[in-house]
Amino acid sequence: QVQLRESGGGSVQAGGSLTLSCATSGYSKSTDSMGWFRQAAGKEREGIACVYSSGSTVYLDSVEGRFSISRDSASWVYLHMNSLKPEDSAIYYCAARRDVGCGRDPTDFAYWGQGTQVTVSS
Repeated sequence: QVQLRESGGGSVQAGGSLTLSCATSGYSKSTDSMGWFRQAAGKEREGIACVYSSGSTVYLDSVEGRFSISRDSASWVYLHMNSLKPEDSAIYYCAARRDVGCGRDPTDFAYWGQGTQVTVSS
């Protein structure tokens, strides 16, 4: 059984930084892609970062240059967030795929964590 668990969320002032971590268990597909999504209140879930097994990354335009995704094989994936803005406030989800793609459609990701809240105050 595959499980993903996020940690590292919290409250921070605008301009601050946070690092989210995602621990996986039962997921051995180090060749497949992993990503981070977020969902703000009243909005759809959006893909913000994805990392291929090669280490190559893809970002949503609004976070590129501020956020950085990395992975440690298939066991851990991280999201380093800098220069946070109030509009970054959301529940952040770790997700894993069963293939090598990095599209932003949530339905392409097979496994999900329970989410961690990030709140950025102005």
